[in-house]
Amino acid sequence: MKKDKIVIYTDGAARGNPGEAGWGAILINGNKIFEMGGYSKHATNNQMELSGPIEALKYLQKNKINIPVEIFSDSKYVILGITEWIFNWQKNNWRNAAKKPVLNKELWQELYSLTEQFKIKWIYVAGHNGDKWNERADEIATNFADGNEIELKKEK
Repeated sequence: MKKDKIVIYTDGAARGNPGEAGWGAILINGNKIFEMGGYSKHATNNQMELSGPIEALKYLQKNKINIPVEIFSDSKYVILGITEWIFNWQKNNWRNAAKKPVLNKELWQELYSLTEQFKIKWIYVAGHNGDKWNERADEIATNFADGNEIELKKEK
């Protein structure tokens, strides 16, 4: 992976919310595609939506890949949280506008820490709207949530 940028699509899914859950991420670098996903026995949809970009950025970090990144997510919670809300949460001692503790604080802190190591552009994409890569990220996340086998592309 050595092109000028990496494009990442992420998604999360939970059965029962909370319940059995999964996340998916697709890293695209030129014509190379690397897919990853994971499972949690008990998590919320939002926790899985956050896990996708966290795990994708951890993969880049582990492999010492540091070029600009574009992250596409169909979760406004993730996009608005990391580009807008998080700054007030930090200023307000991790309390939201209603003065209540921010949910998933540890995941937000981990994601924020990772974002400081990369040049990231966050892009919202409407879910279930025909975007090939968003649909694939959803397929990975839901298969992990359902405990199904799914073949992941590993073209590095």
